[in-house]
Amino acid sequence: MHDFGDFVLLPGLVDTHVHINEPGRTEWEGFESATRAAAAGGVTTLVDMPLNCVPETTSIEALRAKRAAAEGKTWVDWAAWGGVVRGNAEAIPALASGGVPGFKCFLIHSGVDGFSWVDEPDLRLALKQLRGTGLPLLAHAEVAGPVEAAVAELNRAGADWGRYATFLSSRPDEAESGAIELLIRLVEEFETPVHVVHLSSAKTLPMIADSRRRGLPITVETCSHYLWFGAQDIPNGATEFKCAPPIRETANREALWEALAGGLIDMVTTDHSPCPPEMKHREEGRWDLAWGGIASLGLALPVMWTAMNRRGIQIERLVKWMSGAPAVLAGLAERKGSLAVGRDADLVVFDPDTSWTVSEDDLRFRHKVSPYMGAELRGRVLETWLRGEPVYSVGHFADAPRGRELVRE
Repeated sequence: MHDFGDFVLLPGLVDTHVHINEPGRTEWEGFESATRAAAAGGVTTLVDMPLNCVPETTSIEALRAKRAAAEGKTWVDWAAWGGVVRGNAEAIPALASGGVPGFKCFLIHSGVDGFSWVDEPDLRLALKQLRGTGLPLLAHAEVAGPVEAAVAELNRAGADWGRYATFLSSRPDEAESGAIELLIRLVEEFETPVHVVHLSSAKTLPMIADSRRRGLPITVETCSHYLWFGAQDIPNGATEFKCAPPIRETANREALWEALAGGLIDMVTTDHSPCPPEMKHREEGRWDLAWGGIASLGLALPVMWTAMNRRGIQIERLVKWMSGAPAVLAGLAERKGSLAVGRDADLVVFDPDTSWTVSEDDLRFRHKVSPYMGAELRGRVLETWLRGEPVYSVGHFADAPRGRELVRE
């Protein structure tokens, strides 16, 4: 019997938007460092995105390579999304049979040349393959046209790419609106579930609300950084804040909170997307040169709890947003996402009252670069249990990793 007194017991968090980057780019992150960071932050299940590994997870052979790379390295349980790119629609059935919980695509350049973005004809081919499977299509919801037009205009005007305002202008709300309008139209036609990842623009919320009223199978996530930071507070040249879609103004942030609290946004993920420090080009401070991605794996629970405290939101809501709803998305709700008989005994012992400041020692992922450095947070993970066994306890890890791949039947 373990008595944790007045500390809070939570189900292990499920983060369905993480870039582990292995095989092929292990110098960016890797299974071992990513899953250790997850365990230290109360995350007991990760679902890896398909684009930053080599080979990209767009074929059954690539999925097997990922499984081989993960063997014996994972401190928490994990699964892998399949990828939808130009010309791989015929690979979708094999990946589905291979156990992936769904498929990810980009409607704009992904930042990785090997993971090509798709347009409407490609989406139609993919959705034909997915129709009737119950597997969701996850979409990076920005279309290229408004971004290309904005960048061209900024360059014509001689805009200063060291200013955050320039980068923000280069990823206008219209890029997200256009993508979500397209996805809604296709969902209505194909009756196949679609999930919008990392929603940033509150201007898209009315059309999402309308699709919900019509009963369309669309789910939406936002990320902890969109709920924590505001564009007005980002210094010029601080490229550790770069992500796409971008962090928008504080009024936009508060509208996202309202949509999350009201149930229009279903869940919160990290979109942990690290890179070697030199790829952030922090010395030049050029937003157009820097890799886009925020490193935060292991920090999301106290970040969210601190922000929720400020808004008077009870911790029970966090369980749905960061555990229950992501488990449903990934087809894992029979095992993960709740404290219930028959579920895996994934437990987090959380001290909701302690205050602390983020330092390099608190960053368990590979490269100690994060916009959360120096953030003053409330609440800390004391222990993390995976399937009934402790894997992390106040700065110490178990003797060996015991995470498993979760294959969707």
